[in-house]
Amino acid sequence: MAIFLKGLTQKEIQSLTKTMLYSGTIVDLSDIPEQKIGKHSTGGVGDKTTLILTPIVAAAGLKVPQISGRGLGHTGGTLDKMEAIPGFNTRLSIKDYRNMIRHPGALIIGQTADIAPADKLLYALRDVTGTVPSMPLITASIMSKKLAEGTDGLVLDVKTGSGAFMKSFEDSVKLAETLLGIAKGFGKKGIALITEMSQPLGYMSGNWNEVHESIDVLRGEHIEDLCEITYAISGAMLKVGGKVETIEEGADMAKKLVLSGKAFDKFLEMVSAQGGDISIVVNPEKYPKSSYKELIAAPATGYVHSIDGYEIGMALIELGAGRMKKEDDIDFKAGLCLKAKVGDFYYKGQSIGYIEGENEDKILSVKARILRAINFNPEKCEKLKLIKQIIY
Repeated sequence: MAIFLKGLTQKEIQSLTKTMLYSGTIVDLSDIPEQKIGKHSTGGVGDKTTLILTPIVAAAGLKVPQISGRGLGHTGGTLDKMEAIPGFNTRLSIKDYRNMIRHPGALIIGQTADIAPADKLLYALRDVTGTVPSMPLITASIMSKKLAEGTDGLVLDVKTGSGAFMKSFEDSVKLAETLLGIAKGFGKKGIALITEMSQPLGYMSGNWNEVHESIDVLRGEHIEDLCEITYAISGAMLKVGGKVETIEEGADMAKKLVLSGKAFDKFLEMVSAQGGDISIVVNPEKYPKSSYKELIAAPATGYVHSIDGYEIGMALIELGAGRMKKEDDIDFKAGLCLKAKVGDFYYKGQSIGYIEGENEDKILSVKARILRAINFNPEKCEKLKLIKQIIY
């Protein structure tokens, strides 16, 4: 509570992070010669970048150790998305972790009991004392886990906007600078990107929906906002890993790895190594369908002026695609397709997407909630700038 009220200096955050880091195992990957580059996102609605960029960066010859989290509150979790693939195992030992960093060179797992165990205890305490939204505590929590991965460098994707944990741009920049400062204090190379999260990223939200869209992108489909941010983060990882001189050059390399099919092949290797059913990844249309599907139409003629990302995320929880408590069950099939983006023009009655789920009454309630979250206006407006700042 004292930290929540009074804050900490950068040196104090460094000390807290170090203490939490050394409360458990720090994975030693120094015997693996290739550069090990990690990525962390502060999370958001429809944020499936990890699923796409992990195989891209691994296909470029870097090692990508990815310890991810579950969805809680309005943001989705990478582990929940990957576990939507039948058989996919995110609970691996440190020994398995090391083996998979060697081959296929990338993995997506959850935090093991050995990794920063102090973080789990402190988070539970923060949860019941109302001290979760504290920048020093958030920083120490994130970095104690990321530093334990055994990485040589780290790229941070710090979201900003209505669907982000940090709503204001200024707070997002402050968090990015604090995280980057801690990484460099531990001798790690790093880059932070401040990216837009005032609207869902890509078209699909919900666990299997996001896996399916990730597969589509890895097979060459171009989804403007999702691809721009994913390729930029990939480019930053390739720069930190010494594969390219600039982020732009890295983004071009990422696109080529997708178009050549190498990135998708690496994704198949990753899924197979972690026990996932490759036949579903190769033929995603075979995945079980939800019982109900409801179309969403524009309620008025005009431009999309704003989308409340937080409300969209909460609507997905109501649908069963997310959880408010760690014990809540998830319906992997439930989800939303929302084509509308800020700056787009629609005629009244024109389709802007659809909802899928198992409960018809809930779907209708969620539909109303989603429509309330989208502001249509006859006046023209600009599209959102997706990458707001890059911090070295």
